[in-house]
Amino acid sequence: MTSPDRPRVAFFGSPAFALPVLDAIRAEFEVVLVVAQPDKPVGRGLKLTPPPVAAHAAVLRLPLAQPRKLRGNAAFEAQLRECGADVAVTCAYGKILPGSLLAVPRHGFLNTHTSLLPAYRGAAPIQWALIRGETVTGTTIMQTDEGMDTGPLLRQEALPIAPDWTALELADALATQAARLIVSALHDLPTLIPTPQDDSQATHAPLLVKEDGFVRWQESAQAVVNRHRGVAAWPQTTAFVGGSRLKLAGLTVVEGENGGEAGQILRADGDALIVACGVGAVRIQTLQPEARKPQAAAQWWQAHARFELWEPTHP
Repeated sequence: MTSPDRPRVAFFGSPAFALPVLDAIRAEFEVVLVVAQPDKPVGRGLKLTPPPVAAHAAVLRLPLAQPRKLRGNAAFEAQLRECGADVAVTCAYGKILPGSLLAVPRHGFLNTHTSLLPAYRGAAPIQWALIRGETVTGTTIMQTDEGMDTGPLLRQEALPIAPDWTALELADALATQAARLIVSALHDLPTLIPTPQDDSQATHAPLLVKEDGFVRWQESAQAVVNRHRGVAAWPQTTAFVGGSRLKLAGLTVVEGENGGEAGQILRADGDALIVACGVGAVRIQTLQPEARKPQAAAQWWQAHARFELWEPTHP
């Protein structure tokens, strides 16, 4: 019989972000099944490649399932039931779970969500917290229901965001926090008290699209840098000159700079460029024209005077 503070766990996750969480759980609990998304074609050769969680589970020789669909999948539902999991944990798994599946483990499903719910429900809470200039985020352990991050809260912890963190550094910090919190929640599983979310306070964090990386020069310098931090992993920061796209890197706010029109290149600053925004200016350290290697921004500057403005068709 399973010990009350040592429940058997089924783990659902896919990307590298979930690996510290899986390893922390495995160190203290029996992981009876790992579930990841199916292998996908990757790279120029479109080689079929397992997601990081699946590859890690294979190395550890943990039981692994990669169902293509969940809804109406009686075979996978039976597999989850037969593995004997007392509880399931999801971490960046990437699929909505049907109610029939949620009911299989006797303690249901716990989800590690990288925001202080009900703020930033959805697929990209790390990125949108940065884009919108948040200075604090955190991790929520919640009981999963059939909605999009709408289930009751079980445990929460805030995390201050360092001013220079991009989505990459913030994800690392949140993965470490999530790993610690979920282990604590699993130890306390029989005594956790669910707290309903206040839906009136909910905000949303949808999947990023390529246009989310396009620079809005007409915004403030701080907003431009915040967006740059949020899209650092993907789709990265993109600007336009003469109809061509450039990838920009190393954007920071220039303190006390207020001259020029939005998008105007004001001057070189060593290897960097200073570019005016709607309010203030930013420093660009490197850029990469299409089909070329990254270069110091000032090297590219000689033939160009300004970046083109781009505005989204909807907010």
